[in-house]
Amino acid sequence: MEILDLRIGYIGSPFDRDRPPSDADIDLHLMEIDLHLEVSYPFCCYKGHNSVAEMDTQFKTAAMKRAFLLLNIIILAIGNCGGPLVMRLYFIHGGKRVWFVTWLETAAWPVILLPITIGYLHRRRTQPSSPTKLFFIKPPLFMASAVIGILTGLDDYFFAYGLARVPVSTAALLIASQLAFTAGFAFVLVKQKFTSYSINAIFLLTLGAVILALHTNNDRPNGESHKEYMLGFVMTVGAAALYGFVLPLIELAYKKGKQDISYALVLEIQMILSLFATLFATVGMLVNNDFKVCL
Repeated sequence: MEILDLRIGYIGSPFDRDRPPSDADIDLHLMEIDLHLEVSYPFCCYKGHNSVAEMDTQFKTAAMKRAFLLLNIIILAIGNCGGPLVMRLYFIHGGKRVWFVTWLETAAWPVILLPITIGYLHRRRTQPSSPTKLFFIKPPLFMASAVIGILTGLDDYFFAYGLARVPVSTAALLIASQLAFTAGFAFVLVKQKFTSYSINAIFLLTLGAVILALHTNNDRPNGESHKEYMLGFVMTVGAAALYGFVLPLIELAYKKGKQDISYALVLEIQMILSLFATLFATVGMLVNNDFKVCL
């Protein structure tokens, strides 16, 4: 407001009152005012109408986003590294319930309610004058997330079945080949272009899978037939292919959902994905009579 008042106060004073100022006179005078403001108020970022307080708020928001991103990366790394090891350990020690392991992969979806609730309470405290929603997701995006969640449950079953048959090191390398499938499906679904880096990575990962397939006798667990090993090998590759399809499908749902993507909305989508994947695995456990078995 001070800057606006200053500009209003300047207008008219240098002009000749006997004649109305021309457009050129006004433009020249406004340029002089802008120069004066930039010299006198260098930290106010006048042209962007941002105050120091607004800049500080933007800086804190960016720092919080980076902190959230780092936290998610750490959690994802722990899950991706530790999850397959625990699952393989279960099968090594005599576990046979593939549907049960599938169920465990997404059964912790209620945990996501905690950050969603915290975000809701934070919005109520910081935005008391505006209506606050607990959930932002709309029906079209909800339905898309539900379908993708069922596909995720099927992908979890493929992965669990593969880990029951092949060593975790082999499974990890095969799952890494999902980059090739992701790049292919992303090109088809969301028009993601190939780069030299992605092509090189796809070639190397595909080559690694081919080499493993040609030397299946070297890492096959003791007491496991060649047929069982190859079935686990194929199921693991199928898990990589299906997950490579799911990831671009999620991005396509973001684009078609016609909603502003926020951290809260992403959490809701992740919760719905995990919920329907868990329901899919629960049906599989019921059909397989896993609830009647003492594990």
